[in-house]
Amino acid sequence: MVKQPLMRRVIFSLLPILAFAILNFGWKVLLNVLVSNAVCFTTEWIFEKYKKKKPTESIFVTGTILGLILPPSIPLWVVVVAGFFGTFFAKEVFGGFGRNVFNPAMVGRAFVFVSFPSFMTANWNLGVFPNGWRFWLSPQLMSGATPLRAAKLEMPVMVQDYFKIFWGDIPGSAGETAKWLIIIAAVYLILTKTASFRIIISTLVGAFLTAGFFQIFGISSLGTIQNLISGGLLFAAVFMATDPVSAPRNESAKWLYGLLIGSLTIILRTFSAFVESAMFSVLIANMFAPLLDLLTQKKVVAK
Repeated sequence: MVKQPLMRRVIFSLLPILAFAILNFGWKVLLNVLVSNAVCFTTEWIFEKYKKKKPTESIFVTGTILGLILPPSIPLWVVVVAGFFGTFFAKEVFGGFGRNVFNPAMVGRAFVFVSFPSFMTANWNLGVFPNGWRFWLSPQLMSGATPLRAAKLEMPVMVQDYFKIFWGDIPGSAGETAKWLIIIAAVYLILTKTASFRIIISTLVGAFLTAGFFQIFGISSLGTIQNLISGGLLFAAVFMATDPVSAPRNESAKWLYGLLIGSLTIILRTFSAFVESAMFSVLIANMFAPLLDLLTQKKVVAK
């Protein structure tokens, strides 16, 4: 195993989010994360062994993130498919760590999202023991629409709903609900110089400006704050957009990269059928990362 202290810090920042998700939705979340990690590691180990190399600790970041961005009630076989597809087609096909163009966790989720939409968008009721404490307090919570989907259906959002969204008292993917923990993780990753603050800030600014523009001109009924704290935007900005491999290298390019992700997320939320558009925005931006590096690199003038 190739040790990577930077990737280890990302895993540490994800542990409180995982703990809250287990408390909120039940031990099925932990099982999802364990299965995801096992599949991702096994897939990488097999192909790296063929090349006479060792797996890297980054694979556990992929496995943990993938397990957290899937719904708690997802069948385990879908987790297996997502883990294998993301690791093999988004990482190993390109040559392994450091060579992948796309974020593996996002590729895995996007594949099962398109292939098995009913498991990703409709089935929130776990129906297995043991469930999270919020399941017992509010059974309807698990079968209701996510805040973004409710907004898409033009259901009213009350002031108290914003507190629920921020705290995580909502249905949704396991690790994307507790916004306060994601913010704490972002501060930790920035202070330890693990994640780029430029990408995180510019992603949120891009989303804020685009959402504000759409709201002012009546294009979308979703408010700017609701757009920022709903769905997987914040989680994607902190953990996926900042992936050092698939993101740009140049500091100035990172600002443009984040703006692209944030604005695309709001545009896709507004005009497409996919309200959970952050994953597609990150994958689209991944394609532009090399171009952004090229456009922002300093030109050397020959004397």
